[in-house]
Amino acid sequence: MGPEEKAAVIFNTTFVHPVKFYISGFSNIPHVKYFYVFLCFVYIITVLGNGFLISVIYLVKTLHTPKYMIVFNLALTDLCGSTALIPKLLDTFLFDRRYIFYEACISYMFFVLFFGSVQSWTLVTMSYDRFIAICFPLRYHSIVTKPAIAAMLLSALAVLLSAIACMIRLVDRLSFCSSLVVKSFYCDHGPVVRLACNDISLNYIMGYVAFILILCIPLVLIAFTYVCISIALSRIASGEERLKAMKTCTCHLILVAVFFLPIVGTNIATVSSQIHPNARIINSTLTHTIPALLNPIIYSLKTEEVLNSIRKLCKRNRISNKKLSKKVNSLSQLY
Repeated sequence: MGPEEKAAVIFNTTFVHPVKFYISGFSNIPHVKYFYVFLCFVYIITVLGNGFLISVIYLVKTLHTPKYMIVFNLALTDLCGSTALIPKLLDTFLFDRRYIFYEACISYMFFVLFFGSVQSWTLVTMSYDRFIAICFPLRYHSIVTKPAIAAMLLSALAVLLSAIACMIRLVDRLSFCSSLVVKSFYCDHGPVVRLACNDISLNYIMGYVAFILILCIPLVLIAFTYVCISIALSRIASGEERLKAMKTCTCHLILVAVFFLPIVGTNIATVSSQIHPNARIINSTLTHTIPALLNPIIYSLKTEEVLNSIRKLCKRNRISNKKLSKKVNSLSQLY
């Protein structure tokens, strides 16, 4: 009996929901476990990198600004999103535990979608910060305040939480009567919905609404802010000042490209051509995992404020270690 037949018989006869789904993952790829080992290293570096960036922002008081509130939120979202996806993915495929309980599958779907959408809107908030800094520099500190940024982030969080919860609620209303094999690397919304045996038109509508909310609107808003920034920069007479202002946007533009380009590319490839399931799974996996890995590296290496803060922390630690060793030496001399 193959996995499809096995999954089909694991069904709760009292309810329309199955007891378990079967996550298929890759098909007929030799040495695929090396890819999952690679993802394990990606997760470790993601946790270390984002944890380090969060610690630096928390410990250095000069970074307690509205701009770094957004960076802190992005790092925290990356950390939570990777933790929601990768450990379970590794458990599923490295240890061949491909059956997943229905409730766990729904929770899995919710957290992966939620943290991905929060990451998208955090990048929008970052673009707003750069827009005000360059287009209204004299009013920046009066407009971009901690309460204003907190309100923006919390509002986005509330809207996204409601939208993703609505998507999941609609999935929960479906009946699954035949195949329960999810042709993806996790409990992805599309592959799970396509397994249902009743009307899924409302789910598709909600899926398109979520796609517009999570991907299209953020991209349009970011593009609009950079059009405004470009116009403002073109009015700056000095080339040196223009270059200095552009440098403040470099990190954000790299983060936007790293996050949005793979997602847009994967969706275009899926819609325009018959992409092989294995290729789609690799693209989707890297799209979900690589941005969270790169974000702290980009911010740590490309931002002068963060680099200076890291140097200060290292210097402070060296001084405290020297003081501690002196105290230990003086105590040892006394005794």
